[in-house]
Order: sequence, then structure tokens, then C-alpha cells
Amino acid sequence: MVDDPSLPWRHKPTRSDIACFSWLGVVAVYSLVMMVARPTLLGFAPHVLASLGSWSGLVMVGARAAVGDPWWPLVWAVATLGLIKFDWVYWWAGKLWGRNLIEGLVGRSERARRTNVMAERFARRFETLAIVVTFLPLPLPRAVIFAVLGEAGTSLRKFLSVSVAASFVSAGCYLAVGYWIGEPAVAAMDAYGRYLFYVSIAILAVLVGSYWWKNRQAPQA
Repeated sequence: MVDDPSLPWRHKPTRSDIACFSWLGVVAVYSLVMMVARPTLLGFAPHVLASLGSWSGLVMVGARAAVGDPWWPLVWAVATLGLIKFDWVYWWAGKLWGRNLIEGLVGRSERARRTNVMAERFARRFETLAIVVTFLPLPLPRAVIFAVLGEAGTSLRKFLSVSVAASFVSAGCYLAVGYWIGEPAVAAMDAYGRYLFYVSIAILAVLVGSYWWKNRQAPQA
């Protein structure tokens, strides 16, 4: 396990290594589950989806608030934590494994590498601002930014304090966008929400099919 290039450490793993690596596994599984469940939750349980930290769920709850839904304050509070629920894992991983982890996150494609290298430089230069911009609706490599901050020595207290504040503001903004859209968004979801279950089924079929195809091609490689 010490010399395995697929692992982020280059030493005998400690309890912290194993625990953090396990949490990264939890994040990966959660991401796959949410990829499948998100359309269904958006149609049938937007409050749950929003509370888990989904931008689309927050917009829908905001739209429902415009037509009298009273639960938006509670959703706002819970979603503030939901948006940052796993951010600390990447900070911790960066603190533990530094360059080994960051190099693994950067990726192999040249385009992804350029994007992630720019994100790393930005995070090292603008510590607090780097945390804030990850809450904007931009295609930013959040995992790389958080890992860099952990490796660079950003304290956990500062990291979480800025994250909670930025999360609270951004959740409120997404709710406000939904409130501004209002009834048309609710009416559209009422009309088409029932079909989102089939979107979840289609996504699951694609994931299973891709996994099967890769396994089938592996012996031929």
C-alpha cells in the first residue's frame, strides 16, 4: 500500500489517512446516488433536495415561496450547511497528502490540467476569495481549490467560517432567484415534474451501461 501509485500517500497509512480516504469514498458514492436521484427529488421533494445543498432545489423552493410555501426559512438554514457538507473532506485531504493529492485531482486531459493549475494558483494567491468564488455558479474545480487551501496551511477555523458565511449568502441568492421567477417555475414543475422520475431511470441506465461496457472492454485492452 505504501508504493501503490493509485493511493495519495507515500508512507505507511495512519488512522487519519484511512479515515480521510474513507470519507472520500463516501463523497464519491453520494455523488453517484445524487446524480440519479436529483431529477426525482426536484420533482417530488424539492425541500429535501435544497436542504442537501442543491442549487436547483433552492431555486425551486424560492419559487414555491412566491406562491405561499412557508418552509423556505428552514430550508435556507439547513441548506447553508448542506452546501458545504463535504468541503472539509477535501481540505483535510489536502492537509494530509499535499502535492500527491493535488496532482491526482488535476487530471490527465490537457484542458482539465490547465483549468486546475489556474485554480491552484488562484487559491494560493487569494485564499479567502478563492473560498467565496466556489459558491458562484461557475464550472470551478472546488475539490482542487479546497485541497490546495488545506495543503497551503489555511486553518480549519478560517476555512469553515468563510465557507459558512459564503454558503448562507449564496443559498439566499438562489432562493431569491426562485422567488423572482415565482409561479411559472411552480406551474412548469407541476406539469412536467412527474416525468423527472423517468429521467432518473435513464441516468441510472446510462451509468450501469457505461460500467458494463468498460468492464467488457477491459479484457480486450
